[in-house]
Amino acid sequence: MRIKRGFKARRRRKKVLKLAKGFRGGRSKLFRTAADSVDKALMYAYRDRKVRKRDFRRLWIARINAATRMNDLSYSKFIHGLKLADVELDRKVLAELAISDPACFSEIVGMAAARI
Repeated sequence: MRIKRGFKARRRRKKVLKLAKGFRGGRSKLFRTAADSVDKALMYAYRDRKVRKRDFRRLWIARINAATRMNDLSYSKFIHGLKLADVELDRKVLAELAISDPACFSEIVGMAAARI
């Protein structure tokens, strides 16, 4: 007697095709190609959640570096001065201050430069 797979297989396929919604061509219509595409997309998503954190940190460092150089100090000396001055502002906040409030950022650079 032949055994049909029934709703379990259909449910599994529907889950994959739902995840492939928005993909182009057969990648959203055909189960096998959709499954491959979804697997790859989930791998990229997992990897890039970590890469996003790296990218933002690089952006913040670049912004802080540009702002500290406008105040005649290098980034590394600025960060070292902050550590010595016990200023516990993270790079995200420092980058935001450098853009939105340059006067306040200049004061922080002055505090760091005084400790070097």
